[in-house]
Amino acid sequence: MSNPPSTSAILHQDITYRIIGAAMRVHRRMPRGLREQHYQKALTAEMLQDGLVVLEEYHLEIYDGQTWLGRLYLDHWVNECVVVEDKAVSHIMGDVEIAQVIAYLAATKAQVGLLLNFGRSRLEYKRILPPTAIEEWQTQVTKYLWKPEQFGNGWKTDEADK
Repeated sequence: MSNPPSTSAILHQDITYRIIGAAMRVHRRMPRGLREQHYQKALTAEMLQDGLVVLEEYHLEIYDGQTWLGRLYLDHWVNECVVVEDKAVSHIMGDVEIAQVIAYLAATKAQVGLLLNFGRSRLEYKRILPPTAIEEWQTQVTKYLWKPEQFGNGWKTDEADK
C-alpha cells in the first residue's frame, strides 16, 4: 500500500494556500445562503487583490478525437495551473463534487484542484490531485459540459447546464 504524497510533494502548494486564504476571507465576510455565483465573484476579486492571475468561467472545448463533445466551464483557472470549483451547498461535499473536479483536472491536465464550499457555517475545502490513471475521462466529463441545442433558427441554451 503506498502512502499519500507528502505536503512538500504537492505541486503549487503556495498557490493553493493563497486561494484557500482568499476563500476564508470571503467566507468570513459574506453571509450564508447566497448563490454560488455571488461567492464566485467575491472570490475572483479577492484572489486578484492577492496578486493571483485568475480567469473566471474559463472555458475549454472538449473533444473525443474529432468529435466535439461540448464546452466545459471552470469556475476559476488560477495561474494557469490550479482548477477551482466553487459550491454553495448545505450538505457536506462528497464523491459527486470530487468527481467533477477530477474530470476538470483530466480536461486541463492540471496537477491540483480545489473544491470550495461556501454554503456551510465553516468553509469546507478539499485539495484534489488527479488519480494516477484517468481512463475514458471524456465520457465522465459529459455531464458537466454545456452544449447548445438547436432551436428553430437560433440556439437554445440552458443556463442550468453550465
